[in-house]
Amino acid sequence: YDVLLLDSAGRLHIDQDLMDEVIAIKRLTSPIETLLVADSMMGQDALTVAKAFHEQVGLTGIVLTRLDGDARGGAALSMLAVTGQPIKFAGVGEKLDQLEVFNPQRIANRILGMGDIVGLVERATEVVSEEDAAKMAKKMQKGQFTLDDMAQHLEQMLKMGGIGSLINLIPGMGGMKDKMVDAGVNDGYIRHQIAMIRSMTREERRTPSILNGSRRRRIAAGSGRCVPDVNRLLKQHLNMQQTVKKMGKMNDKKGLFRSIIGR
Repeated sequence: YDVLLLDSAGRLHIDQDLMDEVIAIKRLTSPIETLLVADSMMGQDALTVAKAFHEQVGLTGIVLTRLDGDARGGAALSMLAVTGQPIKFAGVGEKLDQLEVFNPQRIANRILGMGDIVGLVERATEVVSEEDAAKMAKKMQKGQFTLDDMAQHLEQMLKMGGIGSLINLIPGMGGMKDKMVDAGVNDGYIRHQIAMIRSMTREERRTPSILNGSRRRRIAAGSGRCVPDVNRLLKQHLNMQQTVKKMGKMNDKKGLFRSIIGR
């Protein structure tokens, strides 16, 4: 595709001089699309901005950013009401690949706390190859889950947009976001966990039972954390490992993982 994007200066409020510039550029270039990029956290200010742009410039669509935040869709509904133009894209993060085609049904599900399983699967397939997924399924089928596996999962979570973005996609988890923030569970927390795991030797990652007090102090110092942080990490891994073992036993009875990997 040969595409030319003309990006005007950003603004939080209506500036008539800048508006006149945009009008002049549109008159000279006759663009196919005229999209207003707006912050979904603006609330009712979005109404004034959208109305002014549509009346003076003429919009063909809207791009809403920061939909991974706490916005409840007010900006989307307001802009749609005053312009009659569709919301075409949604920004759910700061990276280039975190601009999604806007899907009203899926956004409505997120707002209502029903999650977005399709969106979650789409992000997962972008990060995890089918081969890696099959390998992990086989390991979990056997009830195996090492600290290396945990680090891999955490890294994949960050690549998929981070914990704050993903929690909105999981059904029933929308209400947990504030509690996780209060508990300090964020992307920084995830990175600290990865750093602690990477500070372990290969033997320690495979056999965490050998991690005595002196080893834990070394890992804490090597990752810039404290020993209680290492203890919490190991407890979390133990809980996850026990869950995987239970799932492995379920597989023996019901063929759970064989159905997941199609074998």
